[in-house]
Amino acid sequence: MRYLIAKKKDLGDGFFVRRVLPQIEARQVGPFVFLDHMGPLPIKTGAEIVVRPHPHIGLATVTYLYDGVITHRDSIGKVEDIRPFEVNWMTAGSGIVHSERSKLDPEFNILEGIQTWVALPREFEETSPEFFHHEREELPTVSGGGWELRLIAGSFMGEVSPVKVYSPLFYADIEVEAGAEVELPVPTDQEAGIYVARGKADAEGKIITVGDMAIYPKGGAVKFRAEETSRIVLLGGTPLSTPRHMYWNFVSSSLERIEQAKVDWKEDRFAHVPGETERIPLPEH
Repeated sequence: MRYLIAKKKDLGDGFFVRRVLPQIEARQVGPFVFLDHMGPLPIKTGAEIVVRPHPHIGLATVTYLYDGVITHRDSIGKVEDIRPFEVNWMTAGSGIVHSERSKLDPEFNILEGIQTWVALPREFEETSPEFFHHEREELPTVSGGGWELRLIAGSFMGEVSPVKVYSPLFYADIEVEAGAEVELPVPTDQEAGIYVARGKADAEGKIITVGDMAIYPKGGAVKFRAEETSRIVLLGGTPLSTPRHMYWNFVSSSLERIEQAKVDWKEDRFAHVPGETERIPLPEH
């Protein structure tokens, strides 16, 4: 077992997240190379989160909320509000630019959610960019003794999410009652990890709390006990066949491709998000 502790990360404009992937101890779990936990953040004006246009290549971003509303806009012309328990899957592929902004909504006074990045297999790294939104009712669920699992993406326990994926993976939101014991079978060729978004769990003898991740040995089941009512992120899948390089928002099997993406962003060669005039500059380091 490996255990990770999220690090606080400033994304700018006063927007802080807990970042658990990547870390030196674990660069990825299956094809998942990035996990940020946003919030909980009080929403009073609707402008608490302003992530200006920025680029991606070689990956898919997945946004999933527990509370609040975020508006997504991108360079292929998609505009979509995401609400709790819905999914925004954006395939960057050869290159996409998007922005994200919190939105005032009378139903919510906080914003909280998870954003992950899935590295694309080499044969799909340069695929055309796409965006898909799925309502909560579209996502399959599996229940056990004191727990319910909502499958966000991929295949798991005989269920298949409608979200388009590019490699064998699973990504789920699990609600667990205090005292419930959970045992989930994982294919022998796939990796798996759990992240505690709310509550507390005992993962193979170690207590993990909000901001902690446990990564299980490949080939075994995921087992944990909820020490209190909890919200658990389950993710994993088949490991990538080749290593991935990461720089800023770029993921690729090729360092040369990342260098080209840097130049393209710096020289304004990426497509623009309609209606957006600002953008996040390339980091200086």
